[in-house]
Amino acid sequence: MLRQLYNALWYPALPLALALSGAAGEASARRARLGRAWADDGAAACGEPRIWAHAASVGEVGALRAVMAGLLGERPGATLVVTTMTAAGRDAARRTIPGARAHLLAPLDCRRALRAFLGAIRPTLVLIAETELWPNYFIESRRAGERLAIVNGRISERALGRYRYIRPLLRQALACADLILAQTEDDARRFLALGAPAGRIKVTGNTKFDPASLADAPLRAELAAFAPACPLLVAGSTAPGEEQIVIAAWRELRGRFDQLALALAPRHLERIAEVEEILRAAQLEYLKASAAEAGAGATPRVLLLDTMGELRAMYGRAAIAFVGGSLLPGRGGQSLAEPAAAAVPVLFGPFHESQRAVASALLEARAGAVVRDAAELARAAASLLGDEAERLAAGHRARAVVARMAGGVGATLMHLRPLISVA
Repeated sequence: MLRQLYNALWYPALPLALALSGAAGEASARRARLGRAWADDGAAACGEPRIWAHAASVGEVGALRAVMAGLLGERPGATLVVTTMTAAGRDAARRTIPGARAHLLAPLDCRRALRAFLGAIRPTLVLIAETELWPNYFIESRRAGERLAIVNGRISERALGRYRYIRPLLRQALACADLILAQTEDDARRFLALGAPAGRIKVTGNTKFDPASLADAPLRAELAAFAPACPLLVAGSTAPGEEQIVIAAWRELRGRFDQLALALAPRHLERIAEVEEILRAAQLEYLKASAAEAGAGATPRVLLLDTMGELRAMYGRAAIAFVGGSLLPGRGGQSLAEPAAAAVPVLFGPFHESQRAVASALLEARAGAVVRDAAELARAAASLLGDEAERLAAGHRARAVVARMAGGVGATLMHLRPLISVA
């Protein structure tokens, strides 16, 4: 009954859903949201699997990257189609999962759209990344006879509380999954609380901790030329309300470390104009990454990272990293593994429930710290900047934490192989 109501509501809501998904005025996006963006060209190898891998956006694409590379390495004749909910995620998938035959905006969770999409793709295996619990994705995939697995699955306590209102529908959806590969024991417990079959839940770790996914990224010369002889504080994946806190902390730090430079990287590039206004209001000169030039001479001490896919490389330049989405409630924190893998001490806010496992490990290893406001951010950063030996040691401990937590990709591939062999 709940699923019938859910599907019935889609039809009057479809125009609004298309508009909110950014597909109202763009023909190609509209086709994608309605499940009509791709037609098979007949190039798939006979007997090889056809894989549909779905992720929400950039972060979830990162969870799929090494897994897809592993699957395609083992089955090079496979057909892979990657979908994402956002255009930024689609662009990230194009860069990081080049072996896919198509990178598309995802269909809406509407029964008609899903049936059109599945009829065109004809996947034999469906992989859903992390938290994308769209009921029709699961139920319609099972109806079409596909094998299905959740990869790098996670559910926060906050999300679990919200899901209680549609628990019967999610129980029906999760029953369609052949495997639920959870990041942690806590995530596994939450999937079980939603009604997932206990025998199908496996704890495989976080696929974002794969060494290949976290290997040092090359920094283009134009960004390497930014404040080259200066220590750098990189504030990555910041959310609304956090840039002002970071700027206040940086200004306080400049009183003691006058050479300290700052790189600001908002989580969503759509906020660049907003962050520029914040910088202007603070009367700060800044350089946009998109306008950086090698050999340009003296530059401002603030860099605004307004380009996609360069934050990981900037962490390699950092003396200290602050990871956003964590100072204010509602987001749960962003990836702590990327700066840690770059051997950089990691500071983050108290609202990091989506990163709880790695946060706890960093805190236990004295490789990171929780900061609640500008004063605490400045104090923690000053402690590290004032003791170079300890800063370097903390960075090495951070990298060691990530190395210990690696293995998620291998465990995930081990569980997926039987699904591919019978697909």
